Amino acid sequence: MATAPQLQPLPPGIANLADFEAPAKARMTAQAWAYLSGGAADEITLRANRAAWDGLLLQPRVLRELAGGHTRSQLLGRELSLPVLLAPIAYQRLAHADGELAVAYAAAAQGIGMVLSAQASVGLDAVAQAMASEVQAGPLWFQLYWRPDPGFMRELLQRVEAAGYEALVLTVDAPVHGARDRERRAGFELPPDVRAVNLGGLKQALHLAPGQSAMFDGLMPGAATWAQVEWLRAQSRLPLLLKGVSHPADALEARQHGVAGLIVSNHGGRTLDTLPSTVAMLPRIRAAVGAEFPLLVDGGIRRGTDVLKALALGADAVLLGRPYVHALAAAGALGVAHALRLLRDEFEIAMALCGCKTVAEIDAHCLWQEHPKVG
Repeated sequence: MATAPQLQPLPPGIANLADFEAPAKARMTAQAWAYLSGGAADEITLRANRAAWDGLLLQPRVLRELAGGHTRSQLLGRELSLPVLLAPIAYQRLAHADGELAVAYAAAAQGIGMVLSAQASVGLDAVAQAMASEVQAGPLWFQLYWRPDPGFMRELLQRVEAAGYEALVLTVDAPVHGARDRERRAGFELPPDVRAVNLGGLKQALHLAPGQSAMFDGLMPGAATWAQVEWLRAQSRLPLLLKGVSHPADALEARQHGVAGLIVSNHGGRTLDTLPSTVAMLPRIRAAVGAEFPLLVDGGIRRGTDVLKALALGADAVLLGRPYVHALAAAGALGVAHALRLLRDEFEIAMALCGCKTVAEIDAHCLWQEHPKVG
């Protein structure tokens, strides 16, 4: 059985998710901070994600009947207590010794869903046990990167199903790492006690002939295509979502291949720099796939108002990323739980002040329009 993490006190002066950043940075090595907080190249997309949420304005409504309201919604046949899941982030033991285990206990206690990274630094079974410790826990999904070893992939899928995970999330926008300048300047390397424990020793050196490209002759032949999407769907009974879709044509093709949902993402600005913000991407993808297709979004979420804005733009839920790792670094499991409680409180405030009794009532009318239609 997974051992519950030890609780530690919260840093003073925490009023919102951004307040966790300074104590987190103080507790982490410079190398780990660069890895977990940095983006690709000039970090234009990293900054754009946050700025885009700030740039959206809300339209409040008054004198509405809101008694009995709630934040519950449905996603893939599962009730969410809050339309928020924790995004897959690798190597969380870089931030805190308890890593993904502390996050799982905190998420379960707050009734929030979690997507475990394939590159987690804690075993997938221990995380599943921690999430199962609370009856009100949200859904538990497993994120995959494609590996060109069908035997290994098949075994991993069997382990994921057996542990009780409810969906698979294939990340499709990062067949290679981005050019992460901040990370390279810091000289980041994984410490000896942190590794992707669920992947074993799978990574192998490339064998190239003279004149061949490490990218196009070494890495790309093993990268995922639509054929691998079909293969994954055939190998597992779990619903499959694709994470990292930004083009409407790719969204349409994904739906044609029978995936269960999409996560609109630019990988937190960590792969290809100068991509648009996910705020800009989201309405285009929603228009392409239609109103009923499950759609989530990540990238720059920091406030409960951001969650409401995302739903108003067409998302069914959001994925929270870096802020919960900052909370983990600052105060372990208690920090993550407190961050999620703050986000829930802010979301409820935003719903009430925008006149929304339920999540289903959140739509484009919640966003400020220069020339609104009356009615």
